[in-house]
Amino acid sequence: MKDVQHLPEQRKFVIQEEGSEEAVLAYRLFNQSDKPAVDFYSTYVPPAFRGKGHAEKLVRCGLTWAKEQGLHIEASCWYVAKFIR
Repeated sequence: MKDVQHLPEQRKFVIQEEGSEEAVLAYRLFNQSDKPAVDFYSTYVPPAFRGKGHAEKLVRCGLTWAKEQGLHIEASCWYVAKFIR
């Protein structure tokens, strides 16, 4: 499986398969009660790579990053929400 890349300037985590679309976990940063927070709002995996664990790998990397940054974590995306319940 390919490695996850964090593209902070684009506010997303991606897995790029050769010659194909990328799997993406998108987020937005904001302040909640004057504390930094992140909302993971979208996960997308192209049909060609579904069932290979890409979405889970993206989410786990995103959540690890957010915890390391000390961010409050929210999930508008239903898939990410499953990991933080």
